[in-house]
Amino acid sequence: MASSTVTTPLSSLTGVIERITFHSEESGYTVARLNTGNVNQLITIVGSFANLQAGQTLQLQGQWREHSQYGSQFQVVQYKETKPATLTGIEKYLGSGLIKGVGPVTAKRIVKHFGLDTLDIIEHQIDRLSEVTGIAQKRIAMIQRTWAEQKSIKDVMIFLQSHGVSTTYAVKIYKQYGEGAIATVTTNPYQLAIDIFGIGFLTADKIARNVGVAPDSQFRYRAGVLHVLDKASEDGHCYLPESKIVPFAQELLTTEEHEAEARSIVGILSEMVREEQLVREQHEEPLYYKPSFFYSEQHLAQLLLKKLETSLEVDSERVKSWINRYTASRRIKLSPQQYLAVEMAAQKPVMILTGGPGTGKTFSVRTIVTLWKAMGKKIACAAPTGRAAKRLTEMTGIEAKTIHRLLEFDPSKMGFKRDGDNPLDYSAIVVDESSMVDLFLAHSLLKAIPDQAQILMVGDIDQLPSVGPGNVLKDLIASEKIPVFRLTQVFRQAAASAIITTAHQINRGQIPQLEPVAMKTTSDCLWHNGGTEPEHGVQTICDLIEYYIPQAGFDAATDVQVLCPMTRGLVGTRNLNKVLQQLINPPSEEVTELVRGDSILRTGDRVMQLKNDYNKEVFNGDLGMVMNIDQTEKEVVINFDERDVIYDYADLNEITLAWATSIHKSQGSEYPVVILPLYTQHYVMLSRNLFYTGLTRAKQLALIVGSEKVIAIAVKQVKQQMRYTRLKQRLEIR
Repeated sequence: MASSTVTTPLSSLTGVIERITFHSEESGYTVARLNTGNVNQLITIVGSFANLQAGQTLQLQGQWREHSQYGSQFQVVQYKETKPATLTGIEKYLGSGLIKGVGPVTAKRIVKHFGLDTLDIIEHQIDRLSEVTGIAQKRIAMIQRTWAEQKSIKDVMIFLQSHGVSTTYAVKIYKQYGEGAIATVTTNPYQLAIDIFGIGFLTADKIARNVGVAPDSQFRYRAGVLHVLDKASEDGHCYLPESKIVPFAQELLTTEEHEAEARSIVGILSEMVREEQLVREQHEEPLYYKPSFFYSEQHLAQLLLKKLETSLEVDSERVKSWINRYTASRRIKLSPQQYLAVEMAAQKPVMILTGGPGTGKTFSVRTIVTLWKAMGKKIACAAPTGRAAKRLTEMTGIEAKTIHRLLEFDPSKMGFKRDGDNPLDYSAIVVDESSMVDLFLAHSLLKAIPDQAQILMVGDIDQLPSVGPGNVLKDLIASEKIPVFRLTQVFRQAAASAIITTAHQINRGQIPQLEPVAMKTTSDCLWHNGGTEPEHGVQTICDLIEYYIPQAGFDAATDVQVLCPMTRGLVGTRNLNKVLQQLINPPSEEVTELVRGDSILRTGDRVMQLKNDYNKEVFNGDLGMVMNIDQTEKEVVINFDERDVIYDYADLNEITLAWATSIHKSQGSEYPVVILPLYTQHYVMLSRNLFYTGLTRAKQLALIVGSEKVIAIAVKQVKQQMRYTRLKQRLEIR
């Protein structure tokens, strides 16, 4: 017997958005309050919306629902924006943040002058805005430009929203494609995954299905293969073998109505190789690289091998004599390991210096730099992050730069000015925190180093590998082609630090004996039994920051960094950032606040950059502080290492709150105080080198929160994740 479906008829509502209660940037899901004419009886509406702002007038169609907790709600199925019909609505609409150049105060003035004709004036006679006090021609031009842009953006947004795209990226999509945005998205939705930061294959695939792209199209399969390789690179891999890439792609491309077959994917891989979209190397099985990964890895190995062949004319007896005089004059003593490292630094074209905390890396580097100066060398010092560069400056007395700044990135050609054709003008280069240097940065650096210049790579091989692809420092050491000097002796002064002794215990696989948190202790590494439940951990962290930290003489706003194994969960960075923001930087009259969906940004907030932005010269992992939020110009000023950088509102998805950050993102940084929560919630990430890396970020005080059981798990788990790289093998060819 055939069943019949009863369709509930849609109801209609028209009203003005009074306020937005909740908005998810990811899904566009929104909860808002609608004023249909009776301000005392606002209606709750829920649904997915494009760029919804207070003050907008909407015609809605949908169905009434009864929520068990929140009562009657109107579930929006579709909507259309109309012009606001009241003076209050127009004022709210203009001052909502929609139009650059118009803030709440300016909106009030404009509406007071033009009344209900305001929007028609802006649309057709915008020059009349000069009649309003305080609006100059420059401001009028800005308003005109953004008004026209908003009309186009709105078309794009509604189109994207109808295809399930997050509204967060609409402005970026418009900036990328301009008037051709809808045509581009309709023709090749997978292009979004390539061009727009934050949009991945899954979102593009959803659009593709909505606009009618077949699930077995070559377009889709090629995009899927590239997505699999991109995801692999996020885990540090430079390539994937066929036995990995095929099942991953199958899983990704299979849908309810279409099953992706292995032979089809192998066929697509071969076509992509023929068309030079991929590079295939045959070993025990085929290996597939994106071309930039393959050629960077291959050329980096060639550059290093060539560098190793460089002959340096050095009188070793004179070097020894200098070291002896230098140490005697300063009444210092080098360990045998340090002595040999300094001696060899004068003679080797490439050298690696590694060792854990307290083993004398800093003193060794300082001595090597002094020796190079005495030899008349022109020296450059560089590190992957601004904070690491600052420490290197303090260590050597030479102004250090980030590697990106040393190589002089040129935004106009999206590349570095310094390369093989325009090499650096130095004869000796120190690169600190080398474990953080990924494949592409290492390749760019080696290309720019002159043939006769020496390079000293300094780093702790026991830390986590680079966030980016490759495992450069480990591969160089494992190849046994590069001279490596590993410092292992912990000096007496350093051994007095519980942070250092605990770090070495962790590295040896020993469960550390930690003192409990107490006010009168002299230990700089303490443990607080934060229980086994994440909720208890969150409360413990808050109590430490609110009570213990100030009594211990530290400032929670500037000195403390919470480092988490993961982003997810109650004791992950996402939740802790919201909790700590309310605790450390709560709302007040002195603080300007910007609400973006379900996230809040305030002046005084600590934030982190999430991607390399070469135009702003701000890089993935850089920490800054929000200095100003301009609600009229729609700009946010963030200070990074004493340099102010301006962000347009549309670019704010490049930053995130950083009261809590992941341990991976903390590499190369040091903080006066580190709070390290360890919970079984993070079991999949807990490992010895993760624990070690997080702990060694603390300069003056480390506070470990969690049960003894979880600390033991972290110490015992050795998860040196294998990365698919062939740099080691390429170096071993000769």
